[in-house]
Amino acid sequence: MASPSINIILFGETGVGKSSVVNLIAGQKVADVSPETGLCTMSSTHYAFFVEGRQFHIWDTVSLEEPELGGANGYLPAVQKSNELIQQLSTQGGVDLLLFCMRGNRVTATTQSNYRLFYEVLCGSKVPIALVVTHLEREPVMEDWWRRNVNSLDRYGIKSAGHACVTAIPGHDKYGMSQAAIKDLLTGYDGVAKYTMPPEAWFIEFFRLFGLFAPPKNLKGKKLQVFLTKRCGLDSKVAEELVKRIDTKAR
Repeated sequence: MASPSINIILFGETGVGKSSVVNLIAGQKVADVSPETGLCTMSSTHYAFFVEGRQFHIWDTVSLEEPELGGANGYLPAVQKSNELIQQLSTQGGVDLLLFCMRGNRVTATTQSNYRLFYEVLCGSKVPIALVVTHLEREPVMEDWWRRNVNSLDRYGIKSAGHACVTAIPGHDKYGMSQAAIKDLLTGYDGVAKYTMPPEAWFIEFFRLFGLFAPPKNLKGKKLQVFLTKRCGLDSKVAEELVKRIDTKAR
C-alpha cells in the first residue's frame, strides 16, 4: 500500500532561505534560489516531488511582512493570496505539517507575527509545526544552536513538534548532515489526518488576530465588502459582518 502524500506549508521571513530548504528536502534543484524582493503579499509556489517513495507537496510561501499591511498595496493582496492558498490546500485535502524556516539569530517581531499567522490563523493551531533553523554553517555542531536557544524561543511563544538545524548551501561539508536531519524530521508524519480551515472561519480568525492592522480608509465599508465577495469568494453575509466588525474596531 502506497504511503499517503504529505502536504507542507513552508514559511518564514524574507531571506531565510526557504527555496534552498525545498532543494535540501528534494535532494536536487527543484526550486530556483533568488533574492526575495518586492511586496510580501502571501504569494506561494507549489512544488511536488518524491523522496524515498513518498510524495511531498510543498507550498513555499512569501512572508507576510508587517509594514506592507499599512496600505492598499499590501493589505488586500495579502488577504486575497492567503485565501488562494487555502483554496489550493482544500483541493489537495488539507495540510499535514507547517515548516517554519528561520535564521539562527535573534527572534524579530515579524518572526513572531508570521508564526502566529500560519499556526494560529491559517491552521487554527491544529497542525503540527516544526522549525527549520538555517544559516548554521559556522556552528561547529549545528544542534548546539538549538540547545542554547530552545528556552528563548519558548519565551517568545514559538513552540514546535520537532526541529532541524541545517545549512542549505550545496557543497558545504555539513550539507549531507543537514539533509539527514530534515528527512528524519519529515518521516515522523504519516499524513493521514489532514486539516482544512473553512474559508469563512479563516477570514474571521485573520481579522481577529490582525485587527490592529486596520485597512486604509479608502478600503473600508462597501469597497472592502465587494473585494471580499468578488475577489475572495466569501459569502456576502459573512463579508458584511466582517466589514461591520472592522469598522467598529476602527472607531
